[in-house]
Amino acid sequence: MALPFARSLRLCRWGAKRLGVASTEARRGISFKLEEKTAHSSLALFRGDTGVKYGLVGLEPTKVALNVERFREWAVVLADTAVTSGRHYWEVTVKRSQQFRIGVADVDMSRDSCVGVDDRSWVFTYAQRKWYTMLANEKAPIEGIGQPEKVGLLLEYEAQKLSLVDVSQVSVVHTLQTDFRGPVVPAFALWDGELLTHSGLEVPQGL
Repeated sequence: MALPFARSLRLCRWGAKRLGVASTEARRGISFKLEEKTAHSSLALFRGDTGVKYGLVGLEPTKVALNVERFREWAVVLADTAVTSGRHYWEVTVKRSQQFRIGVADVDMSRDSCVGVDDRSWVFTYAQRKWYTMLANEKAPIEGIGQPEKVGLLLEYEAQKLSLVDVSQVSVVHTLQTDFRGPVVPAFALWDGELLTHSGLEVPQGL
């Protein structure tokens, strides 16, 4: 459900102030950690909050601190750094996961939704050994990349683009045309295994 404009504006301002905004002057991309306050109770962060693992049972909801920023229905976690401009690149190492989503989302997306389900998040999803783009719950298949060990994401804010990068070939596999209206943050959803993020990277030559 869409948020009232005034509340949405306040949240965007909160996002830029609370999360911090990535510098766009340097070639080096954003440096971020995963924000524990947003993580669903089935997710546990590790390695200095740069990795996330899924637990079938997860943490006892009663033992998880109540927070309006936490995802309540879906296994989603957001990063702690917002982007409002520039080109940024980060990578994700996939460990024993056969079902996950990676991309970006509005800082104020509904915590009762999942990334890729609404129109305020843009993701690449891997499921049933195939890649798809996903926006507003619509999936489209992606060819040319197999089961991942590591993949890259290239965010071009002014160009309104998010690209999936084949790290081994240093080439763009697929680009999503987006519609950013405010600050966005790296976003992750996970239903098995682990994901490890690598940020603070320079945009590779040729991308």
